[in-house]
Amino acid sequence: MKVYELPAIMAALDVHQAMCAIELGFVAYSAGRVQVPPVQAFGFPQANGDCCIKSAYVEGSETFTVKVSTGFYSNPQQGLPSNDGLMLVLSASTGQPLALLADQGWLTCMRTALAGRIAARLLAPNRVEAIGILGTGMQARLQLEQLLAVTACREVLVWGRSDAARRDYRAFAEALGCTVRCVEQPRLVAEAANLLVCATPSREPLLQREWLLPGSHITAVGADASGKQELAVELVASAQRIIVDSRRQCSQYGEVSHALKAGLIAPSQLSELGEVLAGHTTGREHDGQLTLADLTGVAVQDAQIARCVLEVLQR
Repeated sequence: MKVYELPAIMAALDVHQAMCAIELGFVAYSAGRVQVPPVQAFGFPQANGDCCIKSAYVEGSETFTVKVSTGFYSNPQQGLPSNDGLMLVLSASTGQPLALLADQGWLTCMRTALAGRIAARLLAPNRVEAIGILGTGMQARLQLEQLLAVTACREVLVWGRSDAARRDYRAFAEALGCTVRCVEQPRLVAEAANLLVCATPSREPLLQREWLLPGSHITAVGADASGKQELAVELVASAQRIIVDSRRQCSQYGEVSHALKAGLIAPSQLSELGEVLAGHTTGREHDGQLTLADLTGVAVQDAQIARCVLEVLQR
């Protein structure tokens, strides 16, 4: 088994190829052509951390992937990154481990950001007044980078929990060519931006329905484990189009799980991203719609992005 470190992994990733592979993975997942065992989840409240183990095999693939991803959200105070992890790629013919991708969680962050880009392409309003980002970490940065390929808008509002984090994010976004305004309340983001990304580990709602501009789109990626929540249940219930990466996962612990438990929405209101990509259902239907993409992260994304990287590394 070969071990590949982060610099080699980053150099091997073709973003466009990975995005196309992830799209195909979503379609295969929604069509029932992917084995995705239940997620294993660990919580470490004493350390403000969590860990998930996800695995997937796409029908017909030569490999399958097991991924470990951690999020310890007080790490930056110790000079450490919030996210870490690795991916193990194994042969689907012999079961032998082929490669350990010691990516430090970067591939997980990238496949999530690419899913956000795909969702925005399908659901964002035609005219984006401003991009609103809740969060200042790695995922918030990668989401913005990928959104710039979807919209010509370069006006950005960002909210984070500290002045220093907001300043750092502003410097990052300005280097991408954006005009950035840092705000001290999530409400100020929602009142000025109609393409919103929520990328925090919050355990209480950050956005309320009445704050949103008409026809806004929200991509929510933070509620990837039990107890996490970034959106008020009334906001979720008011969305005219709710697109999820996985009905099963999102019903268990995504943003929509809270609205389902409250009886404010029905499972029939949920469409999977793979179904939209396959043309079996619609994304945004008109500019007046409030749309929501609830992305909890499906293991097929890990299998697809790992395969893309490994194909280059093994050449």
